Amino acid sequence: MRNLNRFHLNGLKAVEAIGRLGSLPKAADELGVSISAVSQQLIRTEEQIGQAIFERTRAGLVPTVFGRSLLPRLADVFQQISQAVALAESTEQVLLLSVAPTFASKWLVPRLGRLRAAYPDLKIRIDPSPGVLDLNRSDIDLAIRLGSGDWRDGTPERLLPQSMFPVCTPAFAARLSSPADIFRQPIICYENPMFSWDEWQVATGLEGPLPFDGPTFSDPWLALEATISGQGIMLAWDLFVEDSLGDGRLVAPFPARVPSPIAYWLVSPKNRKPTPQMLQFQRWIRTEIQQEGAAASV
Repeated sequence: MRNLNRFHLNGLKAVEAIGRLGSLPKAADELGVSISAVSQQLIRTEEQIGQAIFERTRAGLVPTVFGRSLLPRLADVFQQISQAVALAESTEQVLLLSVAPTFASKWLVPRLGRLRAAYPDLKIRIDPSPGVLDLNRSDIDLAIRLGSGDWRDGTPERLLPQSMFPVCTPAFAARLSSPADIFRQPIICYENPMFSWDEWQVATGLEGPLPFDGPTFSDPWLALEATISGQGIMLAWDLFVEDSLGDGRLVAPFPARVPSPIAYWLVSPKNRKPTPQMLQFQRWIRTEIQQEGAAASV
């Protein structure tokens, strides 16, 4: 393994992260360094290797023929290193949980006391990550994700279905006497939504194109803040606006809540034997949701 001495481990780690995540910004975010630092690590590693790993195109970094051969091998190596580190820490028996940020803050964190009461010896580390980590190439034990349930790297189990419905401030709602009034109001949007106004319109029988002349944001949390400040009306889902509805900052101006194609899912890795910690958490969260559902139906 003397040839490894010629290469910096951080550089190889940066190359693996860029290849897996598909961009310099995402790799920098995961590694906790600046984009320029990741770029310099990539350049130095390519110089050490003596050939390009990525092609620089207008669409971004694209693996070269050599890169397509190298990147899977690097991914396997760092996965083995991660597993070795996890083995060294196995005496702590820590459950590594990747959680959608909204689910983490709105649902899981307020209930951690009950989890601790049920399993006082269970140690848990929570990564509130909006990204979808590959469970087959990471040390994450379980993931809670928001989506349609179509993930090939794991076995999904539906936890919380989510309905979709418009929300706005009480003052804004005073302008609305029927769903048709939405056509004359600013609609707040965010990029890459998992459901659309078209689906809500079909379900409620509202026809015609909406103006969408309100602001558009890259993040749904910014859209929510704009809605709370009274700038317009947005299409939201249950858990995302639960607090804002509960404290009166927002209201649902129309009674209909339309079933959406998305839900929160508990995803278990494929081809990995569940640990006792994984089984404990799975039993706890299933019981918790069943009990809350039963209480809500009374």
